[in-house]
Formats: sequence, C-alpha cells, structure tokens
Amino acid sequence: MKRYILLATLLATPTLAQEVTRHRIPNSDFPIAAAVEIPAGTTMVHLSGAVPPRADRDAPATSQAAWGGDTRAQTAGVLRSIESSLRRLDLTMGDVVRMQVFLVGDPSRGGRMDFDGFMEAYREHFGTQAQPNLPVRSVMQVAGLVNPGWLVEIEVSAVRGR
Repeated sequence: MKRYILLATLLATPTLAQEVTRHRIPNSDFPIAAAVEIPAGTTMVHLSGAVPPRADRDAPATSQAAWGGDTRAQTAGVLRSIESSLRRLDLTMGDVVRMQVFLVGDPSRGGRMDFDGFMEAYREHFGTQAQPNLPVRSVMQVAGLVNPGWLVEIEVSAVRGR
C-alpha cells in the first residue's frame, strides 16, 4: 500500500517543465519565446546584471581586450558567468524565463551594437537540442556601461519549481 501512495504522490507532483509554459513565436525559428507563463507557487529568482569576466589581466582595465574583446566573446563570458551563478543556486540555463540584454555600440562597427555577435554566443545556450527552453528577451543598445571596456551586460530571471 505504501508503494502505491508513494507512486501516486510522485505522479501527482508536476515537474517544472509541465508548470512553465513557453509560447514560441508563430512561424519562426528565432530562439526566444513570445511569452512565458509562470504558475502560482513557482519561485522567481532574479540575478543582478552580469558583465564580462576579466580575460586579460595585462590589458588596461578600461579596454575591450581586458574583458574578452568583441561583443561575441564578451557575451560568451557573461553567459558562462550566469550559468555558474545559476548552478550555485541549483538552477540551469533551462530555468531562465526572462532576459534583458544591454549592448554598447562597438567602435569597430561605427558605434552600432553587434547583435549578430551577441546572437552567436546566445545560440550556444538557448534553443539547442541539449537546452531547448527559450526565455522572453529584450536586447537594447545603451550609451555605455560602468566600465568603458564592457560591451555587454545581461540580467536574467529564472524559475524554481514548487
């Protein structure tokens, strides 16, 4: 009898994948969700903005080289940092439901943000076969970040199951 109660309890307990509903953009393979529904009782975890980790200690701290170089490289570093922060909280990139991205215009691109470079690194973490969960996302160009060498800052919100 105890086995049946345990099995019934396990079957009645919804998994996070069943709780969070991610609505894809209709007729699109673009790797963001059009909307994400998060049910009551789910814990939201908001991470502070993450910036690139220091990549070259010999480069001046205010240079792009100190922080990994171009937008693609800096984004890859930021996403690895976010992944590490999530892991410390027993979460994964698959738990991310919302992302805000701040890109500084790259001087080598005439002051325009490098959206393609950002997307190259982003696609390594979202919409893959290994991690298909897509967040809702905003990407905006900003005049600058705290350090003039930074081209990227990303904030994420993730969900934790009941």
